[in-house]
Amino acid sequence: MLYFLADFEKIWGPLRLFKFVTFRAGGAAFTAFMLALLLGPLTVKLLKRAGAVAPSRLAGLVADELVDKDKDNIPCMGGVLIIFSVAVSALLWGRLDSFLIQVFLTTLLALGGLGFLDDYVKVHHSDSGGISAKTKLIMQSAVALCAVFFIFSSPEAGIYMHQVWLPFIKDPVITGTAGAVCAIALGSLAVVGTSNAVNLTDGKDGLAVGCSIFAALAYAAFAYFSGHRVFASYLDVPFIVGAGEVGVFAAALAGACIGFLWHNCYPASMFMGDTGSLALGGTIGLIAVLVRQELTLILVGGVFFVEAVSVILQVAYFKATGGKRIFLCAPIHHHFIAKGWTETQVVVRFWIIAGVCALAAIATLKIR
Repeated sequence: MLYFLADFEKIWGPLRLFKFVTFRAGGAAFTAFMLALLLGPLTVKLLKRAGAVAPSRLAGLVADELVDKDKDNIPCMGGVLIIFSVAVSALLWGRLDSFLIQVFLTTLLALGGLGFLDDYVKVHHSDSGGISAKTKLIMQSAVALCAVFFIFSSPEAGIYMHQVWLPFIKDPVITGTAGAVCAIALGSLAVVGTSNAVNLTDGKDGLAVGCSIFAALAYAAFAYFSGHRVFASYLDVPFIVGAGEVGVFAAALAGACIGFLWHNCYPASMFMGDTGSLALGGTIGLIAVLVRQELTLILVGGVFFVEAVSVILQVAYFKATGGKRIFLCAPIHHHFIAKGWTETQVVVRFWIIAGVCALAAIATLKIR
């Protein structure tokens, strides 16, 4: 919305700043941060009044000594604050005529709505499992397929959406019809997989949202480079018209996460719940799809990837061996708690890993 102030630059020269993606990305990040920071106490108050406290999902899954009983009265569904902050900021600082911004905002709201439904079932039906895993996966897949389809069919995205790109290689590895089919399948998997991976990581105060900050900032950089003709040519990445606007959206995502972290750091005053984790992970995955960097998610979201893999390995090994375990507890952050690490040590060390992974992922742009 504020972009159109640039039309009046002849009246007042500084208004031309609103033309620049970098300026608007900074404004979006700051606006989302301030909204999440200032509205946090009100959100906590409203969630408590609504009784939005879900039963512990760890009960019966991990040893009692690893479960912090003090967190049983902390409200969940705080993801509504993240979603609100991102949506308002993106509408203010992004271009409302951008089809890509519209797709990303719709995806954010759709996945947030699914997470809200899951949290609602947990809260009001005292069911720690929420809606069934099968139902959730089907609904996530439907949202992912729709989002990927709209991106692939958008004029801004162009022919690059019908190709499969790999890190370290400057040319697409699969093109044509086969490339389109593989890209849609890979894109949908990226959205659903990242959505669930962030959800699995959301187990300690500030862990998931802190790691999401680094991932969002990394993909904000990817989106900016892909949307800039000169940088895209220099770095040998696909030039995608309008991707810079998604960089504004990613910056808003990072700003909202920083603001939410103020209230979610140890000891947390609220949790994001599935409302926030599904929306965060899904939109980060969708940015990766747009900039043709799906496989780079393994590095950008290194912590999320390891958390998800630890659960998959644990479950598979448990079933194959009749009850034996690889880790003391999964997701893997619980393993380190069982090893004697404090919650703060786990969270901060995982943040460090997430930051290093994000920087390494950005560095891959020059290794092609």
